[in-house]
Amino acid sequence: MLEIEGLARQFKGRSVLRDVSLRLRAGEYIAIVGESGVGKSTLLNLIAGLDRPDAGRLALNGVEYARLDDDALTRLRRDKLGFVFQAFHVLPHLNVLRNVALPLWLQGFEGEAADRPARQLLEAVGLGERAASWPRELSGGELQRVAIARALVHRPSLVLADEPTGNLDPGNAAKVLALLAERIRQAGAVGILVTHSPDAAATADRILHLTPDGLRA
Repeated sequence: MLEIEGLARQFKGRSVLRDVSLRLRAGEYIAIVGESGVGKSTLLNLIAGLDRPDAGRLALNGVEYARLDDDALTRLRRDKLGFVFQAFHVLPHLNVLRNVALPLWLQGFEGEAADRPARQLLEAVGLGERAASWPRELSGGELQRVAIARALVHRPSLVLADEPTGNLDPGNAAKVLALLAERIRQAGAVGILVTHSPDAAATADRILHLTPDGLRA
């Protein structure tokens, strides 16, 4: 489902990623760990089509990223990807319900067709009572849970999570990690979790280590 071969990326002449290869099947959920600065977030940005590699091949469901222009990559992210960013990227001018429902609205769903799944995800992350709240009224941990609900609401084929529990207490971290794993497996999606937390990594099917020379088991 997700194929990565020989991926490489440089910034200002410095190699950030080199010879990264990975193949994941539908329903597979992995964790990627590694030293700070080794390129974990860069790798997620490449897989999400937010950046272009200097070398290598990326394909999702047989669709080669290199053959897509910027508009086509945007549509792929809108329809097929769910991304939990470290910095949340919750939109301040939309209330919590509208933030979570946004991927469905962008796909053309309206009214209850978008709001009902969003409410269900908010309940699942323990924020059902905050649907009408504004992002400025929420704590960092609550914003992170909003971001996780938004990433899952449209049942994406590929879920990418960059340190999704960094702002959560242990109890809420365990709940959202369980939700991520459950939804990824139920939907037959591919899931990639980047984390420094051994507890978070342990929720995945397997753990890979990103090094300057690539991914290793």
